Amino acid sequence: MSVAAKDLWEITFGKPAVDPEHLAAALEIEASKNNLDFRTQLLIRDSIDVLSDFWGVDRVESWLRSAPSGPRLRALWKSDLGPAGFPTLRTRVRNTLHPETVLEFLRTLGSRLPQPTQIIVVGSVALIMSDDLVRQTDDIDVVDEVPVEIRSQHALIEELVQEFGIRITHFQSHYLPAGWRDRIHSLGRFKALDVFLVDSTDVFIGKLFSARMKDLSDLRHLARRLDKQRITSRLISSAADLRANPQFEKSAETNWYVLYGEPLPLAPPNP
Repeated sequence: MSVAAKDLWEITFGKPAVDPEHLAAALEIEASKNNLDFRTQLLIRDSIDVLSDFWGVDRVESWLRSAPSGPRLRALWKSDLGPAGFPTLRTRVRNTLHPETVLEFLRTLGSRLPQPTQIIVVGSVALIMSDDLVRQTDDIDVVDEVPVEIRSQHALIEELVQEFGIRITHFQSHYLPAGWRDRIHSLGRFKALDVFLVDSTDVFIGKLFSARMKDLSDLRHLARRLDKQRITSRLISSAADLRANPQFEKSAETNWYVLYGEPLPLAPPNP
């Protein structure tokens, strides 16, 4: 496979989305190991069943023929291991936005701009490019507004949508914690385009105050990757404006309880 292989259990356990190419790469690595326990064999069998439904049998057979561990994978696929042991996997395997696709999009955009500009990327793409999230999205959210150097290029924007299935949209910075701009980091320069990413903890805080279920789904994944102490500190020190909105505060209380089973940490007392 062309993608970097990750641990099979890591990419399938508790993840809202499992990329099929990542799954296949992880299966190749797992099948090369000795003394696989029954649960791992069952996960391999179920995973190939899901890929067969998702990709079709012909593509799966082609993959197995080309994979070094293909014979063992095929043997496990055809093994009589009983009923499916991982039924939710079937609903979670889906195409996701790969970081390389985002980089190709940005290289194309930067090569076609008439003059230098910059964007600050937030939301799910910032998390994907920081290797903190795996999922599909059609939007690259940039903070506050899409620069005129980009939004005036109507024909180019439509070409990029057709080629990559991605559109640049905007996200209002008042949904981020205070001081977020001091914590951005560079993704790189793409010809005429400088790209920066909002810090993952700041994105987490912004999503924490959302009532959308897809943001809670992202939060559940992020809570396993990001440092809880850092999140708590950022929440207490930098989220006063967000917490001043009763509706936002209620959403944050609910989301925090779902994530950690405890009350939302108290805001600092007023001076």
